[in-house]
Amino acid sequence: MLKFFLSVLLVVSSVYSADRLIGQKAKQFEVDSWIQTYKKDLDIDDFKGKVLYLYGFQSWCPGCHSHGFPTLSRLSKIYKDDKDVAFVAIQTTFEGFSSNDEQAAREIVKKYKLTMPVGHSGVNGLRSKFMSNYQTGGTPWTIIVDKQGIIRFSNFHLSVGEAVSLINRLKK
Repeated sequence: MLKFFLSVLLVVSSVYSADRLIGQKAKQFEVDSWIQTYKKDLDIDDFKGKVLYLYGFQSWCPGCHSHGFPTLSRLSKIYKDDKDVAFVAIQTTFEGFSSNDEQAAREIVKKYKLTMPVGHSGVNGLRSKFMSNYQTGGTPWTIIVDKQGIIRFSNFHLSVGEAVSLINRLKK
């Protein structure tokens, strides 16, 4: 019963937190390490003028594998050649630090054939700073930032159709 209550509390608090960020300027990533990137110190400022799809995951998260990664894969294919849209995936560790480590993130890159920057945030028992900065409630978590750097979506689930609709609207 206590486990159920804590789960409900986490979801309710995360939805509240997510709504508070809509319309606010996106914060720094504060990623501990980059597994795959074109720039060593990649951060939010590198995506000015682009619609940015941020995806927070953990390697052992069932929802990440059943919903989040398939959505991310489909969207990244849809916008593959679109210079106005960018994707970043960040393993946001807040538990299971020995399982959700850099090696697990590397395996995710291979499994899903990710071509976007992939980072790792949360090490040595210290919760992900990315999660704190973006007030995420767990994983999978999606954040969409507009071309001006303003957060326009932040929550657990977003369908491919909903994401395409929002991204296309933000591109204009």
